[in-house]
Parts: sequence; C-alpha cells; structure tokens
Amino acid sequence: MESGKCVIISAPSGAGKTTIVRSLLAKGLRLAFSVSATSRAKRGYEVDGQDYFFITPEEFKHRIDADAFVEWEEVYPGQYYGTLRSEIDRIWSEGNSAIFDVDVVGGLHLKEVFGDRALSVFVSPPSVEVLEQRLLARNTETPESLRKRVDKAAHEMTFAPRFDTIVVNDTLEHACQEAYEQVKRFLAS
Repeated sequence: MESGKCVIISAPSGAGKTTIVRSLLAKGLRLAFSVSATSRAKRGYEVDGQDYFFITPEEFKHRIDADAFVEWEEVYPGQYYGTLRSEIDRIWSEGNSAIFDVDVVGGLHLKEVFGDRALSVFVSPPSVEVLEQRLLARNTETPESLRKRVDKAAHEMTFAPRFDTIVVNDTLEHACQEAYEQVKRFLAS
C-alpha cells in the first residue's frame, strides 16, 4: 500500500458517528468513504458497494486467509466486518484520504495499522443514559437488543482515552463542527 492519510471515526452504536462522517464528506476535504466488508445480511435500504461490500461468511474467511484485509473482526458470532486493502489502495490512488465509520474495536485496530498517518476520533454521547434515549427514539430495538447495545456501549466508552481525540455529541451541530476543525487541522499537517 502506498502511503496516505486516514480519518477514523468510531463510536458506540447510536452516538452519531455516521451523521458526523456524512457531514465531513460534504465539506470538500478530499476525503473518500472507505466501504467496509461484512458477512451480515444486507438490510433492505442498503446498497452493496456503497454501504458495505456484502460477502458470505465463507468468502470472508477465504479473504482473511488471503490477507486481503487491513483489519477485520468477528463482531458477533458468525458476523464479520473488515477493511479491504483494495479499498484503501483505491482511495489513496485517487489522491484522497480515507475516512472510516467503524466500531470502537475496528477503530483501534485501524489506528494500530496506520499509526501517525491516521487521526482516530471517538464520538461520545454525553452519557450512557442519553445514548439509551437516542436508541429508544429510533424505535428499532427490542428490549433485549436495546439492553445488549447499551451494555456494549458502556463498555466501548471505556476505550475513548485510547483515541487521538474525543468529540462529545451533545448537539449534532457542535459535534460536526468540532470534528471538522480537528480533521481539517490533521489533513493540513
């Protein structure tokens, strides 16, 4: 892989990372979204190659063995997520910096891989309670899945100090602006 820069945006589910990534992509910073690969089923509104590269668990394991991933993990049993080397090569060859929208463990893996060439940003909700309210408002969770997500988020928040910077998503406008300023400074350095 030739060298380029990366911006890693990580957060517990529901903290607003995807919205912040979309905001950064719209700011003209020469960022290109790194599409992750996953073995989970495609949701109805998702587009293969745009939201994720959807591949079977068998194909995912084959690509792991072929060293096709920069990083990967089994997030839930039988559900893999990862970053394809070919995706990073494509972005850098186009003269852009890669931006990632990844879970906390994936973000830490990417930071290990890219080191100083990456800015790792942890998007934090103001509190676990606020996050729980946001997830409830989505109206997409069963009581059991909500509890699982909230417990996982509370655990993930303990990793925040391992990121280069923390953006607290108290209000989306403020969080987007803060992320923009930090990313712009990093890309200019």
